[in-house]
Amino acid sequence: MYQFTGKLKTISIALMIIGVLGIGYGFFTAPSTIEEAKVMMSSSDEHGESHANVKETHSDVDAEKSHEEILLHKDTVENHASESDNKLHAEKSHKKDILHEDTSKNHETASHDDAHAEHVFHQLQNRPWAAFYVALFFFLGITLLVLAFYAIQRVSQAGWSIVLFRVMEAITANLLPVSIIMAVILILSAFHFNHLFPWMAEGTLDPTSANYDPIIAGKSWWLNIPSWLIRGLVYLTIWNLYRAFIRKNSLKEDELRDKKTYKKSFNVSVVFLLLFMFTESMMSWDWIMSLDPHWFSTLFGWYVLATLLVSALTVITFVTIYLRSKGFLPAVNDSHIHDLAKFMFGFSVFWTYLWFAQFMLIWYANIPEETTYFVMRFNEYKLPFLGMVVMNFVFPILLLINSDFKSIPWFVFLGGIVILGGHYIDVYIMIMPATVGAQWFIGIPEIASVLFFLGLFIYTVFSAFAKVNPVAIGNPFLKESEHFHYYNIEHRGEEENHH
Repeated sequence: MYQFTGKLKTISIALMIIGVLGIGYGFFTAPSTIEEAKVMMSSSDEHGESHANVKETHSDVDAEKSHEEILLHKDTVENHASESDNKLHAEKSHKKDILHEDTSKNHETASHDDAHAEHVFHQLQNRPWAAFYVALFFFLGITLLVLAFYAIQRVSQAGWSIVLFRVMEAITANLLPVSIIMAVILILSAFHFNHLFPWMAEGTLDPTSANYDPIIAGKSWWLNIPSWLIRGLVYLTIWNLYRAFIRKNSLKEDELRDKKTYKKSFNVSVVFLLLFMFTESMMSWDWIMSLDPHWFSTLFGWYVLATLLVSALTVITFVTIYLRSKGFLPAVNDSHIHDLAKFMFGFSVFWTYLWFAQFMLIWYANIPEETTYFVMRFNEYKLPFLGMVVMNFVFPILLLINSDFKSIPWFVFLGGIVILGGHYIDVYIMIMPATVGAQWFIGIPEIASVLFFLGLFIYTVFSAFAKVNPVAIGNPFLKESEHFHYYNIEHRGEEENHH
């Protein structure tokens, strides 16, 4: 039996504490007033932020003042040269009209400047929320896709993966705590504790309001707070109910070792996968795509699925390699690692296909309502946007295309680090442009959020693994998992030579 060591437990708790402190620092340093936001804007050059709008405003004001002085001088000369009182009166009236017009322009400029400062203020306030939300969605998505991959193994009655069942079940133990945190974030968002979702702003659905948005109003049958919140809570409930059932029934299989229990797990897994395909797509629309409520993509649900599935397979591989190195998974051999690496490689290519298909179709059609999504990301997030593509496609191709390398644990681990980093940036690119705009920076709030959820992941996963037998001894395909792949790969050459 595996023992959750005190050292690993201390590391996980330390990561959570450091994460909480960093997250708290992010909220503490966020501006609380528009004046603070203006001060942060004025000192943001070191972070690559621009003063173009402010400078342009000052230039406009100076130009208007110069124009006013010229007109005044012209009117003075003309007044001295004038012989007619009526003409003088007309010119004075004209001058007053010009001064009134220039004053109105100054007021408009100041109003625009204040509106811009308020917009940046909300973006800076959003940053700690968004940083936390990125890490939360990433870890929740990974855990959910591990659960889905586990259900697929049961429904397909795959033989090779049975020795990995306890690993996947342990990883899915993380689903409950991150689901609770996500539920809290959804409720806080619905009650306007943050500005992550722009369609929730007051007046967007009211035709009499200055904030009225006809595009969002046209989607109000779906994007309205009560149904959005209810749907989110339903998604989380369905996923957690299946996880609780399948874990309980898996342990029951070990005790009873009968076909009835196994068949029950099979049937429930079929139903879960049907529900999962709907809820995963709708979750992607509600929690990610609605951050850009004017934009839509029919491929988006599949795209999010691909990025989370690759990350989930990588995490399964990491946990398996670690536990195997400690001697707690004696039935796992190089062939299992090889198969996991093949999945990592294959779904990295699948992710690239979906990324290119979505990008190429939007670029080729060149419809403003669709291109705005990529224009923002390419202009303001060019380095992470392009770097993410390299990390998620080029590196997996170079590192994992060779069949021999897929069986080398440290090499697979190296490739997995790049893949996880790339797909975290992928989720980052999905969320940050819509929530913080150009005010992005990977700093303490972002790193701290990742550390918090990493510590939580380590604690829940290894605690769950330590509570049960590391091998699913009641599964009827266990022997195939222990011997088939090892024989099929390691001894195929000997068998061919014999014949």
